[in-house]
Amino acid sequence: MTEADGDTTEAPGGRRIAVLGEMLELGDEAVEAHREVGRMAAENGVDLIVTVGAALAKQLALAAGAAGVPDIAMVGDNGTAAAYLASILRPGDVVLVKASRGGQLWQIAQALIGQPVTGL
Repeated sequence: MTEADGDTTEAPGGRRIAVLGEMLELGDEAVEAHREVGRMAAENGVDLIVTVGAALAKQLALAAGAAGVPDIAMVGDNGTAAAYLASILRPGDVVLVKASRGGQLWQIAQALIGQPVTGL
């Protein structure tokens, strides 16, 4: 996420939605790294964050909310995230899906575009 430059293509009226899972294998830096991503999402004008995971995802969501992201949803798994997104997405929305490979968040993108959902 640190490489995002904020120049996301967006149709008029669309929202910037970030679906963010836990970043694995960060060791002692994990909590602060997740908080920083939450703050960066606010700085980049994200309208909605959907966090996927447990404790670290919660840290990301809390930091994003404190930094000004207006809407936040926290879910525990990819299936729930995909179902939630399918229910709220509207034309013009732009969705970023990002996490460690171990989170398998590509499954969310696959579900949203109608592809068969694959595992590792």
